Amino acid sequence: MNLPQTQPDPASPPEKGQSIARIILASALGLLGLWVILSFLPALVWAVIIAIALDPLYLRLRAGYPGRTGRMLVPLAITLLVALVVLIPIAIGIAQAAREAHEVASWIAAARANGVAPPAWLDHLPIASETMKHWWQENLATPESATRQISHLSGAAWNDRSRLIGSGVIHRVVIFSFTLITLFFLLRDRDTIVAQAQRAGDRMFGPAGERIGVQAIRSVRGTIDGLVLVGIGEGAVMAVVYVMLGVPHPLLLGALTAVAAMIPFGAALLFAVAALLLLGQDAVGSAIAVVAIGLAVVGIADHFIRPVLIGGATRLPFIWVLIGILGGVETLGLLGLFVGPATMAVLIMMWREYVDHGDGADMIAAEP
Repeated sequence: MNLPQTQPDPASPPEKGQSIARIILASALGLLGLWVILSFLPALVWAVIIAIALDPLYLRLRAGYPGRTGRMLVPLAITLLVALVVLIPIAIGIAQAAREAHEVASWIAAARANGVAPPAWLDHLPIASETMKHWWQENLATPESATRQISHLSGAAWNDRSRLIGSGVIHRVVIFSFTLITLFFLLRDRDTIVAQAQRAGDRMFGPAGERIGVQAIRSVRGTIDGLVLVGIGEGAVMAVVYVMLGVPHPLLLGALTAVAAMIPFGAALLFAVAALLLLGQDAVGSAIAVVAIGLAVVGIADHFIRPVLIGGATRLPFIWVLIGILGGVETLGLLGLFVGPATMAVLIMMWREYVDHGDGADMIAAEP
């Protein structure tokens, strides 16, 4: 008995070929688009991070100014506020540096003419006092040796560094400007972008998509609270300490300490700078005090406050937070402060769901 032969569906091969063509085209266009925006990718990520951090403030302000006017004015006001928060401290630092430039030039001229006498605090060092004084006599005490050391700060090498610094500043100004523009549009079109992200996450990852997004947002906000706000608090406390101990330019140094404190172990560098400035004034006791107080403040912040703010918001052990921060900074620079912990938080969440649910299929594929 001859069995009827099943005829192949003539529509299947063309549909399969079209699906493959669409995947290839979409992948090629995606890679091309990523290559085109690669230089501006940090600006886009910064804008997203700032928008996530300021989203609660934006929603409260928008509720007070409903309508089309509020939809334009509130994002514009927040964008201008972000610009001022960044630019005002930079302007103050530049103005302070300009005021100090004359004194630095005078000190360099005096050092070239007369050398730099060893400071009195070298005699009070508990260890290596004679070694330090011998080095100072050999390298800075005479006009010839001082001129030789200062020559590293001038000439062609310094001009090359200046050009590199100038090009870097211009690049960062462009990135910052693009960040502000992107931030404005992210806030203005916030509802549309959130709705589209939710639909895309649901189609690609199923129910796990929303959980991944919520965890990433919670991690970014927790990291901002734990790093930025705590860093500002450390800078404020140390500014008071600098004033009390007589450190030169205490407010400027306090602002720099706040920025450095956002990076783990970064504030210690500013404590060393403050101690050196005090040693230059022969204030050995104050130099020791500023380092001791600074390390105590950092210890309290790093071991008690930050783990609660970051780990509590992300349900992430602080060791993984620290690995995410340090690894993120090593890989992505300052941007890694926020991307690193968010990545670790999402990975730990996916691992926990995989362990709890066995195969973890609900995390990586939409339910049928």
